[in-house]
Amino acid sequence: MSDSATTAEPEKAGAFREVFEAAKTVVYALLIAVVLKTVVFQPFTIPSASMEPNLYQGDYLVVSKFSYGWSHHSIPFSPPIFKGRILDRTPERGDIVVFKLPRDGHTDYIKRIIGLPGDRVQMKADRLYVNDMPVPRREETAIQGVGDNASGRDVEHFRETLPGGRSYLTNDFGPGGELDDTEVFVVPAGYYFVMGDNRDNSQDSRLPAAIGVGFVPAENLVGKAQIVLGSWGPGMSLFKPWTWITEARWGRFVHGLY
Repeated sequence: MSDSATTAEPEKAGAFREVFEAAKTVVYALLIAVVLKTVVFQPFTIPSASMEPNLYQGDYLVVSKFSYGWSHHSIPFSPPIFKGRILDRTPERGDIVVFKLPRDGHTDYIKRIIGLPGDRVQMKADRLYVNDMPVPRREETAIQGVGDNASGRDVEHFRETLPGGRSYLTNDFGPGGELDDTEVFVVPAGYYFVMGDNRDNSQDSRLPAAIGVGFVPAENLVGKAQIVLGSWGPGMSLFKPWTWITEARWGRFVHGLY
């Protein structure tokens, strides 16, 4: 056997080991990413204006999976491998939650929890009622914003304070909206009533599940929205690096949600 053949065999073995180690590193990294996304956190991008003025289309935020325990919807693609929730924890009124749309079980939605199991929720003359009591609200300064306001309609901010003390801003385009007067919704056991903060532009629990959201099963909760990491305007493109700077909403980087 020649010296060249003897040398080639260790070189091939060494190259194979390098490829194997590199592949193993990639597999480990993917497994860690899947575990983190399944068990701990999930990134989420706001797709619409339904949560303005608190969340804007283009906000990039982090959702904690452990806040309410885990269901099969905590796993990517929602495989139906078990029922119910593991280490179930009850959300609070006012929490901003990501959940799977009840009518398809796959589409991610984000809204604010307004009604807990057993609560009575109603919109009456443009006011929110919980358990037959009007939710206190205070008018803030009228503003010109983004999203719907591009249509030219004036928008007002109202600060609502839910039972329990959670306070937040809402958008309102005036009385007479399609969902400003509703029936009384009694939230069933094991379900939640959710609404968007942009009250005149939100498909939520005020609409039946066939066309809106309806009541959200506890099993469909994915997690609690915790922090906005960054935010970009509609002109941002991954293929235009300069827009990463020009379209950034710097004032919305790294702030908590309440």
